[in-house]
Amino acid sequence: MPTMIVIGYRDDLDQALERRGLDPCYIVQAPASVPNGRRFKRVADMENVQEVLRAVLAARVDDVAGVLTVHEMGVFAAAYLRQQFDLPGNSDSRAALYFRDKYLQKGKLPPHIRRARCRYVSKDTSFLELSKDLGDVFVVKPATGAGSLRTNIVRTSREYARALELFPGESDVAIVAESFVDAPEVYMDGIWRDGRLQWSSMSSNHISPLSAVQGGILSAHILDRRLHQELFRQADELAGQVLESLEAPDCVFHMEAFAQEAGLTFGECAIRLPGALSPQVNKLTFGVDLFDVEISLALGEEPAGTPDDGTPERFYGYLLLRRSSDGTLTQQDFERNFSFDEISYPSSPDAPIGPYGRFGQAIVSDPDELKLQKTIDEIVRFNEVGG
Repeated sequence: MPTMIVIGYRDDLDQALERRGLDPCYIVQAPASVPNGRRFKRVADMENVQEVLRAVLAARVDDVAGVLTVHEMGVFAAAYLRQQFDLPGNSDSRAALYFRDKYLQKGKLPPHIRRARCRYVSKDTSFLELSKDLGDVFVVKPATGAGSLRTNIVRTSREYARALELFPGESDVAIVAESFVDAPEVYMDGIWRDGRLQWSSMSSNHISPLSAVQGGILSAHILDRRLHQELFRQADELAGQVLESLEAPDCVFHMEAFAQEAGLTFGECAIRLPGALSPQVNKLTFGVDLFDVEISLALGEEPAGTPDDGTPERFYGYLLLRRSSDGTLTQQDFERNFSFDEISYPSSPDAPIGPYGRFGQAIVSDPDELKLQKTIDEIVRFNEVGG
């Protein structure tokens, strides 16, 4: 059985690999765990490409068919491994950096694309210097993203000092500061092939991922193109310009943007599978299996055709449910009050907590996108108040 080297682990991708008859060998970093029976090697830092390569060589993997990464921290290493083992897919590790480093990415875009002002920060950069350059409110975060971890909105010198404490060591390229964009966030998941946008969807976050890291409930839903024609036109145009400017390889991509009155402001773009339950809700809404597309690209195969743009019968959304404050909320409580397409909410209050505070998860749907949005908001409030 051919082997797929996979950087990181997620259950849904593991199931997709099994459906394709591939045997994964995982390179993981704590706290990720791999099910019994799966081959894996642990590394201290999956962005340490030398360590990742040594782990792959030590695994003595035969019949390697391709390399995948679960999230953006493995994008550069995946490109490098493809280069070293002469495997299909993107092997340009230098080009991959423009989808990892937020300063490099924003700096490579043409001037007409609206985006936050962005600059590197070191421990020597003063709060006063940044506030003069970026404004009274700015954002400090890792240059390579990291899913909103160690990301902070800064308004005072004290908040700035606390934000820098999260970054040990000395580096001139580890941290960026960006001007703050105060607007709702939307994101596109899509497929870029042969230098053009082959397929895409757009979703709306109900709160920002940063707010979810700080205690909110991460949720999102697919948007109806009929209701947001101008927004979709702008997003399609923005995605094409960004991916072309950054010389994107054939890929599954995830692009974030801010919806302002003047139009969309670019946030960031990644050449990887979308996170959370976005692949599932895209498949349920449109029948497009982004896991399967990603696997095909890693194997050097032509992905299965995507359906023509049309109006779905139902729109889907997801929630990463949190444990209730008193620990008494149960799955049955949710099901008595709402209708779910899928829900998983552990009965044990000691169940592990995942990214964005995920204790359980749910998928809901409705033929009407606006009603779906209202339902998700009601479930969020139910989760927050404990019933």
